[in-house]
Amino acid sequence: MIMKVSAMTELTPRQTVAELDRYIVGQTRAKRMVAVALRNRVRRRRLTGQLRDEVSPKNIILIGPTGVGKTEIARRLAKLAGAPFVKVEATKFTEVGYVGRDVDSIIRELADQAVSLVRAERSAEVMERAKEITEERILDALLPPPPGVSRSVRRAPHPGDPPDTRPDAELSPEDRWRRTREKLRAQLEAGQLEDREIEVQVRRGPEISGGMFAVPIGSGKGMDEMGGDLKSMLESLFPQQPRDSRMSVADARKVLLDAVLSELLDMDKIQREALERAQQDGIVFIDEIDKIAGRSTSHGPDVSREGVQRDLLPLVEGSVVSTKYGPLRTDHILFIAAGAFHISKPSDLIPELQGRFPLRAELEPLTVEDFVRILTEPDNALTKQYAALLATEEVEVEFTPDGIEELARSAFQANEQGENIGARRLHTVMEKVLEDVLFEAGDAGPMRIIVNAGFVRQKLADVLKSEDLTKFIL
Repeated sequence: MIMKVSAMTELTPRQTVAELDRYIVGQTRAKRMVAVALRNRVRRRRLTGQLRDEVSPKNIILIGPTGVGKTEIARRLAKLAGAPFVKVEATKFTEVGYVGRDVDSIIRELADQAVSLVRAERSAEVMERAKEITEERILDALLPPPPGVSRSVRRAPHPGDPPDTRPDAELSPEDRWRRTREKLRAQLEAGQLEDREIEVQVRRGPEISGGMFAVPIGSGKGMDEMGGDLKSMLESLFPQQPRDSRMSVADARKVLLDAVLSELLDMDKIQREALERAQQDGIVFIDEIDKIAGRSTSHGPDVSREGVQRDLLPLVEGSVVSTKYGPLRTDHILFIAAGAFHISKPSDLIPELQGRFPLRAELEPLTVEDFVRILTEPDNALTKQYAALLATEEVEVEFTPDGIEELARSAFQANEQGENIGARRLHTVMEKVLEDVLFEAGDAGPMRIIVNAGFVRQKLADVLKSEDLTKFIL
């Protein structure tokens, strides 16, 4: 079965790197590596016969300190590909037999993400039709139709229909009702009825209290998975019952639109497509993998460290995981692992797991020049975000080149004096520099702020001159 490939997934590696450059500064080697991995999926789809199933993804380990772009690269890659994506932390999992999450929950979560992704895509295809039906149901609630009025009579008039200019006295009850309905339609489209209360039917299933049920230790499922299974079972035993509820038109629109979409969408088909999408396009990002590296001892807090690696191994090698939508094969899921590896190193992973992550990219620590680029080049640069936020309060903020340079230098200095948290330090520095402006905006009225080098040094003077204050404040 050859799946349809979106225009974004047809990007060449060079084009993918160019897209990643819009949001992530530097780290060219890591970008090239993930771009090739994404393109290899397109190439595999074009193969035929048995060879297509034999080509497996080359999993990647990204090595680098926090805040240099490891997670962002994987997240943006998944968005470019339109692929189901899940990010997990290796430290959240424990070896089978211990209390905690089991690694199979990663794949179950990926299946959930895939269903949500496909449902959103299919919803967008029928959204206009769903909005039309929703509007008709709201009008029915605002002005119930007279007995015997058919759906064809209740429809909105076509734009080409001549207006009915007859006086009300000459109209039949149905025509008077329809004229009033069209007046309400115009008011509804103009947003004049959003606060009016109407009565709509909503469905509510059985409420489940997790405290009533115990999860057996060593069952292989965490509380979240057990709760989901239990909820599905009870919903099948006790179907949701409709009940009347009064709410505003604005709230009712959301409830009714969701109900209409559920009627228009074929969830069985969506789930089948989602499983296929997860199997062929899924991306799993395992963060903090360095925290489970190293051979475990027979006692102490590290007892399950190697066990987690051995539990991850079948997923990465290729296995079948049971989900509530059906079995899901992991053979062609791309796994991207990441870690700082300050204390441990990739060779401390068990050999079998090392072999399943053949590609490794070391991300470089950020320099002052990198911080300057981060503050200016990306589409979502912090300077653009803060300028847009304050513009909503009639505050114009201008960042001069020397001001941006000083922000970058201050963030780099704070990383040198304290713990190196990479680009995340810029968030702290920006908040400290603009603290007074952010507080006063809205009360002081329109104003213009020039963030130059002097402004930055003035706001950070007391902090940067003391190494102790830098550690605690920045």
